[in-house]
Amino acid sequence: MTERCEVPRENATTDEVRRILTTARTVAVVGLSDKPERASYRVAAYLKAHGYRVIPVNPNIGGVLCQKAYPSLRELPEVVDIVDIFRPPEAVPKIVEAAIARRARVIWMQEGIVHNAAAERARAAGLSVVMNKCLMKEHQKMIAHAETQKNERG
Repeated sequence: MTERCEVPRENATTDEVRRILTTARTVAVVGLSDKPERASYRVAAYLKAHGYRVIPVNPNIGGVLCQKAYPSLRELPEVVDIVDIFRPPEAVPKIVEAAIARRARVIWMQEGIVHNAAAERARAAGLSVVMNKCLMKEHQKMIAHAETQKNERG
């Protein structure tokens, strides 16, 4: 198998990321691990601590962070704002198709995850797309920016 490393051809702007983070309330984390040392766990715990509803999506666990886990997006009991992907790039197209079917608003591919064809498919279906960015780090940047703005105003 030949591995290829893609670079995003198009990505959400800083303003788009800020809009996503301020309007979203529910995040399905695909590939969320129940192991605290994993990035997916740390990001989900951070999001939950900052008021987001986190829904674990992982067929290999029963639950995590006091939330029931679902085997796939298709089994979710509700519509989600963001589908946050912690899976290898080759898994992204199927996740995007499920997100479109479930009427998610945003596809978010974590750091190191890029799939331009799947991103184009999501955009064509009306979803916003963020690639190769950590949701937690972007949220932290947004908070820091807001604090800077507040301090500059006095």
